[in-house]
Amino acid sequence: MLSKRKTLTALATWCTALSLPTFAATELTIATVNNGHMIEMQKLSEEFEKQNPDIKLNWVTLEEGVLRQRVTTDIATKGGQFDVMTIGMYETPIWGEKGWLKEVETDEAYDVDDLLPAMRAGLSYDDKLYAVPFYGESSMVMYRKDLVDKAGMTVPDRATWGHIRDVAAAIHDPDNGVYGICLRGKPGWGDNAAYITTMANSFGARWFDEDWKPQLNTPEWQHAVSFYVDLLKNYGPPGSSSNSFNEILALFNEGKCGMWIDATIAASFISDPNQSKVADKVAFAQAPVAVTDRGANWLWAWALAVPAATKNAEEAQKFITWATSKDYINLVAKENGWANVPTGTRQSTYDNPNFQEAAVFAEAELAAINSADPANSTLKPTPYVGVQFAAIPEFQAIGIAAGQQFTSALAGKVSVEDALKNANKSADREMRKSGYYK
Repeated sequence: MLSKRKTLTALATWCTALSLPTFAATELTIATVNNGHMIEMQKLSEEFEKQNPDIKLNWVTLEEGVLRQRVTTDIATKGGQFDVMTIGMYETPIWGEKGWLKEVETDEAYDVDDLLPAMRAGLSYDDKLYAVPFYGESSMVMYRKDLVDKAGMTVPDRATWGHIRDVAAAIHDPDNGVYGICLRGKPGWGDNAAYITTMANSFGARWFDEDWKPQLNTPEWQHAVSFYVDLLKNYGPPGSSSNSFNEILALFNEGKCGMWIDATIAASFISDPNQSKVADKVAFAQAPVAVTDRGANWLWAWALAVPAATKNAEEAQKFITWATSKDYINLVAKENGWANVPTGTRQSTYDNPNFQEAAVFAEAELAAINSADPANSTLKPTPYVGVQFAAIPEFQAIGIAAGQQFTSALAGKVSVEDALKNANKSADREMRKSGYYK
């Protein structure tokens, strides 16, 4: 009798269990770039999933150019493929104005006022925040101090481009696998075109005049791009036309680059002895200039945003504020040390004595970020805002076409003169099509 009662109880319990709804976690699909800090975010996001067992994260990690294409297509078509997108200062205000992004909601604990003013402004539209910075950056010179000292040279802040060329020549030693300078050559509006724009700015160039007419076919652009091509042909590594951030980072960490002018975020990687063979030999300086220091170094943030088409906005907001919080920075510091935290986002990071002690690049990085002025980035007046880009929707296509021409010139497929004529023609076509002028 007792055995029969136990069997009936067990059967009733089993039937009750079957009648209960099955718990299913909300899955967030996150599109991000394959940079070191983002890859680390994926590892550490297990902590977020522990804190939020009702949310599961699905990562789509892409090369920079591919990421830009995928997220732009998805958001413009309201595809809803991604719940969280990694975007930057170019896309955020444009997409915020179009209503393609959810406004970011923060609480007191997030401390939005701790975000660096340049980052907060660049990720806002109409004083509303539409993305939050995961890491921010400007650009600066990173160089092998041992090689420069051995050559009897120096790399001062705001050196002239002529001086940078002389230093590159002095430390160039290809027979021993060391190249004088490494610069981006891979085509893309956010790749080689971004870097070359800062160089061109310092030569007095601009993308558009006050009537929105493209200005690529001008002496200023001719001087800048010719200087860039000659510099890499004479003192750069072979295959420079294929090199982007990650390729040059690998070269630098192997001790093959004497100088590198690129994103300040790279400083945390090349000064890390766990990643770099030359970590104890690097030094930093502010970006070079030619005829002006306006626009000589870029301003950028890789940021996390929630597309308006997502069906999981609440969960997505929870994730992006976690990943860009002070707590996340402290988590990275605990796991990897203060020299490896994502930088360029919060004043509290730069005020932290532990970070100041660990990050030999901190002062140079913050100075570069604070010196960038998107509203005053060219010697001659312009109708656009932006340092390494013009903040208009048409610029993506214009910058991609120009970047391809710059790469062709670097590879020796076309002359610099023809490359700029072709780029100017493409820009003119885009601007006419969009109705800027007839």
